[in-house]
This record gives sequence, C-alpha cells and structure tokens, in this order.
Amino acid sequence: MVSTIYFYVSPFKEAQPELLSRTSANIYDILIAFFGGLVGAIAITRVEKGNPIPGVAIATALMPPLCTAGYGLALGSYKFFFGAMYLYSINCVFICISTFFIVKYLKYPTKKQLDDRSQKQVKYIISGLITVLILPSIYFAYLLIEEKKYQHQIDLFTDNEFSNKGIAILYKKTKFNQKPKKLELGFLTKRYSEDEIKELNQRLKDYDIKDTKLTVMQDTTDLKSDILSEINFNKSELSQKDVSILKLKKELALNTYDNKALLAEIKILFPEINNISMGNHTFNENTDSSRTIPVLIYRSKQGLTASSEKKLSLWLQQRLVKKQIEMYSQK
Repeated sequence: MVSTIYFYVSPFKEAQPELLSRTSANIYDILIAFFGGLVGAIAITRVEKGNPIPGVAIATALMPPLCTAGYGLALGSYKFFFGAMYLYSINCVFICISTFFIVKYLKYPTKKQLDDRSQKQVKYIISGLITVLILPSIYFAYLLIEEKKYQHQIDLFTDNEFSNKGIAILYKKTKFNQKPKKLELGFLTKRYSEDEIKELNQRLKDYDIKDTKLTVMQDTTDLKSDILSEINFNKSELSQKDVSILKLKKELALNTYDNKALLAEIKILFPEINNISMGNHTFNENTDSSRTIPVLIYRSKQGLTASSEKKLSLWLQQRLVKKQIEMYSQK
C-alpha cells in the first residue's frame, strides 16, 4: 500500500532496471530464496541469537518485490504486479521450505503429531506448491538464457558485418519477444538497397540467428550532412557570440579611463586637486543630435580659477585626444 501511494504521487515513474529485474522470476531467484532462508534459519537456531542476518534476508528477498508490486498497481500495469507477486510468493515459500529442512536436520521436537493421512496431504500440498512455482521459473530462466544467447549472436553479427568494416551504427534495437524477432539498425552514412538488405537477412542464418527480420532504418535524408550542418551552425553561433563579446569589450575600453593614472598626472600640474572621476556621457540620447562627451568630475581643496579650469581642459583634450571635455567640480 505504501509503495502504491508513493509511486502514484511521485513524479518519478520511469521503470528502472532494479524494478524490471523483479517482474520476471526464474530458477535463479528460487535458489537465492532457498539459500537465503537457510542462512536465516541457521542464524536463528544458533545459541548466540541475533537479528541482523534474518533481517537482511527479509529486506533483500521480500521487500523489493512488494515495492515493485506497488509500482505496478500505481501505474496500472498488471504485468508488473503479478510478476512481482510471483517473485514474492517464491521467496516466501522457499524461505519456509529451507527453514523446514534446517529444523528437521537439527531434530527439533514436533509440537503436534499428525496422523498418516494428514501428513500425506501436507506432503502433497507442499509438493504441488513447489511444482507450481518451479515449473514457470524454469521456463522463464530458459527464456532469459535464450535472450542472452540471441543478443550475443546479434552483437557478433553487427561487429563482423558493420563495425569491423568501418561502418558506424547510430541506432540498434532488438525485439526478442515478437514473432518474427526484429533487428533494427540505423547507420551514419551507409545506404543499403533492397537487394543488399535481403542479402544481410540471409547472412543472419550464418550466425545462427533464426526467425529474425533485419530492418535498416534509412530515408532520403543525409544524416551525416545534417549532423555536420548542426555542428557548423553551432560554431557559427559561437563565432557571432565571440564577435559580440569583442565588440562590447572594445566599447567598454573606449568608455573607460584610467582615473588613477590621470589623477597622478593632474596632481603634478594641479596639486590642489584631491580626486577625480572621468567617463563618457551621452547627451541628447535617443535623438538625432545625440553626442558622447568625456566628463570630468573633480574634487579640490579649493575651487579652481577659470584660467586653471581652462588650462586643465586643454591639457585633458591633448592628453586624451578629445575635441571637447566637460568638467564639473564636486563640492
């Protein structure tokens, strides 16, 4: 219930490999459950009793399939739900069976002796339950092995026929559970005719790949040209950005003055000046008569005379190569 509520309200609903691995139980899961039960039973029957080992067995065997079943309910996927519950049933039953074997081996006394008829019924029920659980798991294990072998042969085929010949594969997908099975491939530059595709389908038999149809995903679009065009477009965008950055840096340099160096030079001529700040200012902005003029704001111990201001203005025009300088005294 908790798992169902969590996955129902959670924005993360993608099926991760940890979830998918618990939707198709096989014989290996039975072995894991059986030996996990043995470990848990041995830990409980020891003189120094402890809870960590049984707790780990429960956490690894029972909780994951229950969480996966909740995920299936939240998404309305009965395949996920029943697959996870099947794994949960396997784990429960074979943990119990392994515990029963340990108890019998250690000769624990029977709490209540059953008559022969009841004992036979219990044996039949346990045997039937084991058979019902084992047979599907063996079949699922067989399918898993066949899928792994099939995927290995597909990898061998693509490596020998394409990759080792310098043909780049961009897209590769296998559909094992379809009839017939499908292998879909997409290439960077290589184009195949219908006859070549038929020949490739025939070569699948040389790799023991049976009941499979090869489909080459291709169209009239030149994928390589599209990729190169996209790369060139991105490079062009980067170049335009570089130009814009250089332009801004140039404008910033033109409108920035080294006030510290200017103050040092001005103090030689006008010792009474304490500090200055100089920058370009645009007058009549957004009009036809807008103009940018350097403006100097200075602070002095005592105000400059008109002749001193004129002398300073002429010196700055000569020093900065400007036709006009505006000066203002900060009081």
